[in-house]
Amino acid sequence: MHGADGGGTPGAMFRSFMSEALQEARAAADLGEVPVGAVITRGDAILARAGNRTRTDNDPTAHAEVLAIRAACAALGQDRLPGCVIWVTLEPCAMCAQAISHARLARLHFGASDPKSGGVLHGARVFSHAQCHHVPEVHDGLEAEACADLLRRFFETRR
Repeated sequence: MHGADGGGTPGAMFRSFMSEALQEARAAADLGEVPVGAVITRGDAILARAGNRTRTDNDPTAHAEVLAIRAACAALGQDRLPGCVIWVTLEPCAMCAQAISHARLARLHFGASDPKSGGVLHGARVFSHAQCHHVPEVHDGLEAEACADLLRRFFETRR
């Protein structure tokens, strides 16, 4: 696991797509959804983007990561996403971490940690299990404060 440097090879140019993931999270919040956004890229191209839609779609699996994975696979016409990167505003839950593993995404960048429901650095720690067939590079803390602030403000309005 790595820090918020964004990863890549040493000295390589690094472009973050977290601002696009934050746009998706804000759009989800506007719909009354928990503000989590995800973007999947290959190189400098965005293949898919999504925000949470569990309430909108009446689907408990309609997390931003799962929706983005489905859309990226459809865009490429394949069932796996090797060489692709997912950018998520919140540490993926165990379900989403498994989906990231099954999709064979090369890297995961996420913003805010989720000590309560996270499945990567907290909770289930999906990628650390021997049964996990594919482990992406993980880079946490990217624009963490902006990601956490969006979630904090959303939940303050509902308490």
